[in-house]
Amino acid sequence: MPLYPADAAFIQTLRSGLPERLFKPTEARYLEEPRGRYVGQSGVLVLPENTEQVAQVLRMANMAQVGVVPYGGGTGLVGGQIAPQGPAPVILSLERMTAIRAVYPTENVLVAEAGCILANVQAAAEAEDRLFPLSLAAEGSARIGGNLATNAGGVNVLRYGNARDLCLGLEAVLPDGAIWHGLSRLRKDNTGYDLRNLLIGSEGTLGVITAAALKLAPRPAHSGTALMVVPDPQSALALLGMARAHLAEGISAFELIHRQGLEFLREKLPDMRQPFADSPEWMVLIDVGLSRGHDPANALMYLFEQAQNAGLVLDGLIAHSEGQRSDFWALRERIPEANRLIGAVSSHDISLPLSAVPEFIRRGPEVIAKIGAFRINCFGHLGDGNMHYNVYPIPGRNSADHLEERDDIKRVVHDLVHEMQGSVSAEHGIGRLKVDDLERYANPVKLHAMRAIKAALDPNGIMNPGAVLR
Repeated sequence: MPLYPADAAFIQTLRSGLPERLFKPTEARYLEEPRGRYVGQSGVLVLPENTEQVAQVLRMANMAQVGVVPYGGGTGLVGGQIAPQGPAPVILSLERMTAIRAVYPTENVLVAEAGCILANVQAAAEAEDRLFPLSLAAEGSARIGGNLATNAGGVNVLRYGNARDLCLGLEAVLPDGAIWHGLSRLRKDNTGYDLRNLLIGSEGTLGVITAAALKLAPRPAHSGTALMVVPDPQSALALLGMARAHLAEGISAFELIHRQGLEFLREKLPDMRQPFADSPEWMVLIDVGLSRGHDPANALMYLFEQAQNAGLVLDGLIAHSEGQRSDFWALRERIPEANRLIGAVSSHDISLPLSAVPEFIRRGPEVIAKIGAFRINCFGHLGDGNMHYNVYPIPGRNSADHLEERDDIKRVVHDLVHEMQGSVSAEHGIGRLKVDDLERYANPVKLHAMRAIKAALDPNGIMNPGAVLR
């Protein structure tokens, strides 16, 4: 179905049915994304305060066949939150829907509205001596609705799962304005199709998530962190297996870090304190959370000794205070900041079967070298096979010098990922950036089913047009 712009006549229709305070001029931040790859457009910006107002907007947009782009915290990295092409849409920001509606400590459940900032959800859980374990770099600005719409991952997926695994129920508005009251707190509910998991990860293309019932977890009594230098990625993988054998579900995060990331920190953030005078080629950051009666420092020391005896670890540091833990994590968390200051030619959010990760890391530079000379920073969540594999210019050049090679680099990296039975989108989604990749690599049957679902739920195609599916 053709879409029409949110023109003056349509905006007047919206204004006649909604309070004037819900409208404001579209500021630049609603039309930008963090990497500067796209500049969006907007016919009108609407900031609803409740679910019924969201439903009114969608009902009117559907009748007029006007596109709607749901907007959360604006932190997405694949262009899912802006519309650079097509008729000017409604930008529907959930930023005023920020309530924590309820907390059920004995059930380990928290109900939050979609506009609630992730860090505030974490704080509300902590106030009840509980943990909401979704944790990522943008948690101070990312909103829970966007986290669910993209099925966000982060550093704790190894232990607690993706955003999908942390959600029991949803409230959502479908494209025709119908409200699905699905805020179930049940752990078991086999009553037909799972609409919750259909909407999670759909990136606003099937409806608008307005609230969620989220799983909480007990807070670990003791936490510990270590940096361990490993000879190579294969040793890191073996260390992961050993850590699981010794600590089981006590491992919260297992991050692989390459020397290039540390060198970028030295280059762009020289005041950043580094744990080793000479940057090791590879190291892992291990975070554990243990129950009462268990000492994480002792557990990590035992792991280090066993791994060193097996030739899996060359050196290491174990945090003995919260300050040291914070320093270790700051090292990992500021690598993306240094990356941005360098300026990537091509960035890749990929996942692979765990056993394939070392082989991919070995072969990746070979396929990129056929295009030209570049620096590669490979780092990320080894525990769940999600790596950030980013390609940078050599010293003396910048990313603008390689615009013509960007697509070629992405193609060879993604071709290799696909060959090794991996995914070209591990935790950031498809958005608009990877629509071509989805069409190239996805199973045709899956694509057919996705298009059928989209057509059934959103026959006018108003929901986030241009994202995920053409």
